[in-house]
Amino acid sequence: MTARARTPKNQDELLEYRLSLRLGPVHARQRLGIEREYEAQVFGQGSSFHLENVTAAPGLISFCLKLAGLFRRGQANSRRLDTAHNRFILPTLPAAFEGFRILHLTDLHVDMDEANLQAVLKKIEPLEYDLCVLTGDYRKLTWGPVDGALDGMSRLRDAIRGEAYAVLGNHDSIRMVPGLEDMGYVLLMNEMLPVEHQGEKIYLAGVDDAHYYKVHNLHRAGDDIPIDGVSVLLSHTPEIWHEAAHAGYDVFLCGHTHGGQICLPGGIPVTLDSDCPRHLGRGYWQANGMQGYTSPGSGTSVVNVRLNCPPEVTIHTLTRGPQ
Repeated sequence: MTARARTPKNQDELLEYRLSLRLGPVHARQRLGIEREYEAQVFGQGSSFHLENVTAAPGLISFCLKLAGLFRRGQANSRRLDTAHNRFILPTLPAAFEGFRILHLTDLHVDMDEANLQAVLKKIEPLEYDLCVLTGDYRKLTWGPVDGALDGMSRLRDAIRGEAYAVLGNHDSIRMVPGLEDMGYVLLMNEMLPVEHQGEKIYLAGVDDAHYYKVHNLHRAGDDIPIDGVSVLLSHTPEIWHEAAHAGYDVFLCGHTHGGQICLPGGIPVTLDSDCPRHLGRGYWQANGMQGYTSPGSGTSVVNVRLNCPPEVTIHTLTRGPQ
C-alpha cells in the first residue's frame, strides 16, 4: 500500500483522507497546505492578508465610528436587511425555467453577530424561491476554529427550503466541507451539476476561492456543460469575471466585496477588497455577453457596521424576456 493510500491514524489524517477522496489529492493538499501556512503566519505575528487579522483593527474602527457618532446607526443598519430582486434575461432559457427563482445568499459571516444571523433567518422565511445558492464567506475570521460557523450554517440550512448549493470563500476553511455536506449543502468545488425542472435542464457550476487561495478551476467546472446549455457560475469573488466571460458562462453570481460595507454618501465604497473594476463591486453588470450580479451580502466583516450600504438577500428571476 502506498503512503498516499495509508489508513488514517488521527483526526488530521482522517480529514485529509476524506478531503482527498472528495476533492482529489492535489486540490486537498494545496488548500490545506496554504491554510496551515497562513495560520502559522497569523499566530506567529507574520504577514496577513485581511484587516481583521490586525488585532487592534476592529477596536480602532469601532472607536472612530463611536467618536463620529456613527457606530450605533451602522450596527442597526447591519441588522436591517433588504430583499433585492434582479432579472436575468436569457433568450435561450428552456421554457420550463421561465420565471425560475434563485435565492442568493453570500458573505453571511454567521459567527460574527447573532442578531444579524437572526435577521437573515427572519428575512428568508417568507420568501418564495425554487433554488438557493450561497457564494461563500460563512466564517467570521480567515483562520482559527470552524465550530461557530458550522453551528450557524446548520441553523441556516434548517431555514432554507429545498436544495442549497454552495461554494467556499476566502474566509472559509476546507475543513468545513465535510460538515457542510453532512448538513445537506451541496458544495461545488470546481464542479458542475445539472438542475432539472419539469424535464428540462440548466447547468450550475461552482469554483473554489479565487481571491486568496487561487484554487478555482473554470475548465474543470465547465467542460461538461453542453455548448447550448444555459449555465450559472457561482464564485465567491467577482475577480475572475474576465476569464469566466470568455469561458462562455451565461450568468455569474458572486459576493465578497460587501458592496464596500462602509461607504460614503451615495453608496460610494471606500474599498472593495477586490481586484476588479469598481462597476462590478455591487449589483447587476454585463461583460462579453455574460450577465453578472455582485451581492453586497447579508453579513459584515471586521466590525458589524454598515453605512450607506444595506445588506441584502437577493432573489434572481430567470426569464426569456417579453413573450
